[in-house]
Amino acid sequence: MKNTEIAYQQFFSNLSVEQIEMLKHAEKLYIDWNHKINVISRKEHHLIRERHFLHSLLISKVQTFSASDFVIDVGTGGGFPGLPLAIMFPDTSFLLVDSIQKKLKVVQDIAHQLGLENILIKCERIENIEARPTYLVSRAVKRLSVFLPWVDKLMNHKNFQALLYLKGGDLSEEKQEVNAYSFKEFPLNTFCSGPFFETKKVLSVRKQK
Repeated sequence: MKNTEIAYQQFFSNLSVEQIEMLKHAEKLYIDWNHKINVISRKEHHLIRERHFLHSLLISKVQTFSASDFVIDVGTGGGFPGLPLAIMFPDTSFLLVDSIQKKLKVVQDIAHQLGLENILIKCERIENIEARPTYLVSRAVKRLSVFLPWVDKLMNHKNFQALLYLKGGDLSEEKQEVNAYSFKEFPLNTFCSGPFFETKKVLSVRKQK
């Protein structure tokens, strides 16, 4: 599925014309930067909308964010899912955190060029972040048994709502390894068709009471 075959408004009718134009502009900025720094696979330039922007925005099918929410994107890398979500929810404050500076300067530049004022970017290990987020978001690169201890203290306050974790495959075994948490799975192929989304899901994670 190529970018030209996907329209943002096909899946997100709540997006304004200005937001759609901003998302398209962001795609071009990422591709321009990607010729200098490898932010995404260069073989995926024609798939950036599907595999990075739509994938990130599908979190909104599970949870919307308000002006009172504070969202931390854990291990944001090149800015996903945080930057697309910040475009969709301009009244919500986002903190994008990663321990690798190289890609963060790309995210900082793109956020600046887009005029996004609801994003802060920090180069730090997530375990060292002192904050009280309402939500955490992340695209999975680690097993739950590795990832959840990193963010546990950020989930451990009364106003915290959920970790929204983009992940693929069968998670039954992983969930059994971390019994201090409760989980809800939302398959992305119920919101967006195509082979890429077939096994992808949003996993909503909360601490057991």
